[in-house]
Amino acid sequence: MKPEAIHEFFRRLAERTPEPRTELEYGSPYQLLVAVVLSAQTTDKGVNLATRRLFPLAPTPQAMLALGEERLAECIKTIGFYRAKSKNVIELSRLLIERHAGEVPSDRAALEALPGVGRKTANVVLNTAFRQPVMAVDRHVFRVANRTGLAPGKDVEEVEAALMKVVPIDYLLDAHHWLILHGRYVCTAKKIQCPVCCVYDLCNWQDKTG
Repeated sequence: MKPEAIHEFFRRLAERTPEPRTELEYGSPYQLLVAVVLSAQTTDKGVNLATRRLFPLAPTPQAMLALGEERLAECIKTIGFYRAKSKNVIELSRLLIERHAGEVPSDRAALEALPGVGRKTANVVLNTAFRQPVMAVDRHVFRVANRTGLAPGKDVEEVEAALMKVVPIDYLLDAHHWLILHGRYVCTAKKIQCPVCCVYDLCNWQDKTG
């Protein structure tokens, strides 16, 4: 996709959703971090249902440790891999208290040193909580970047690097939110909504419908 088309691509996405936000519900950087860790291989809707039970009981790392792994697991047992995620959340809460005075760090290396936190999770937190211009590549972003020709790559690392190079600076801060929403509701894995796509004419996918 040519630079002028990429600029128009994001201009249209921004026009359609001027203030994009994560669909995860949270009240602090810590709660965002926990929600993103819980969201692995689970829908945001499912995570929100679980955290509506969890966060009133354990809104901070200290309260999470006091809650304990078993009670945490009971709160989130409706989501996938809840046992492993419970263990990670308890351990990351402990490390936040020990290493960061109970605060979520705004540093990638420090975030990735926490259990259950990989590069994508760190990028979501850095972008959403700390408004850093980084690119979190999930399955939706990966699909849209490859399918449209925006930033092709064989893995998430390649797509992330390509997006950081081609996304216009004016749109970089919210780019991953626009791409996630577009992939979640329009450029979906199945039942693709090409006829209502606002960037239809800019897309290079050969199998477009409508």
